[in-house]
Amino acid sequence: MSVVTLTINGETVSAQEGQTLLSVLRDHGVDVPTLCHLDGLSERGGCRLCLVELAGSNKLQASCVTAVQEGMVVQTHTDRLLAYRKQILEMLFAERNHVCAVCVMNGNCELQWQAAQAGMDHVRYDYLHPDLPMDASHDRFVLDHNRCILCTRCVRVCDEVEGAHTWDVMGRGINSLVITDLHQPWGSSASCTSCGKCVQVCPTGALFAKGATVAEMEKQHDFLRWILDGREKNQWSRT
Repeated sequence: MSVVTLTINGETVSAQEGQTLLSVLRDHGVDVPTLCHLDGLSERGGCRLCLVELAGSNKLQASCVTAVQEGMVVQTHTDRLLAYRKQILEMLFAERNHVCAVCVMNGNCELQWQAAQAGMDHVRYDYLHPDLPMDASHDRFVLDHNRCILCTRCVRVCDEVEGAHTWDVMGRGINSLVITDLHQPWGSSASCTSCGKCVQVCPTGALFAKGATVAEMEKQHDFLRWILDGREKNQWSRT
């Protein structure tokens, strides 16, 4: 695999051909925000928080789905990008019912953290206040559509790691919902293995453990890398 040279925020760096721009940025200590990205899962490019500016293009590019190219000149924290990221976060908060004060993930939520990092102290848009349901039919977990940001981490981890593909997305635009088994109650799902991977990768309080109360839920992503590394090394294969 050949090496390419690019410039990031005025610094010349090297990368492997085929790498995503996001991975190169992180390899060189450049922190750009993400919500739909999670190491070990396929990229979606949906949250748009990792947008960057490329010289010669007026179009902002999502770094998680942009492959590096020779001679690429990248800016990651211009005024334009900072304004866009704050705007995106405000729209996420306005689209559904994110009331942090009564959320099980208050203090541990990735959406909340990114808003604080971006300096978002108010929302300039009208709150939509959609009438969204909760699904508490599962024995161990709860789905709260009010806090879902449609990052599809649950869909991807269930498909790519657990192999069950219980989760999917129905609808379009702001009417989209994550669903189980073609929109059946989660508790009656024939495909769900109750592994809890979807709950642990969810960045907000949309998926949480039944019985958790305000600010009690903490999620761990370390298991994902442990599973994938073990599979790659064939640690659990029978000889």
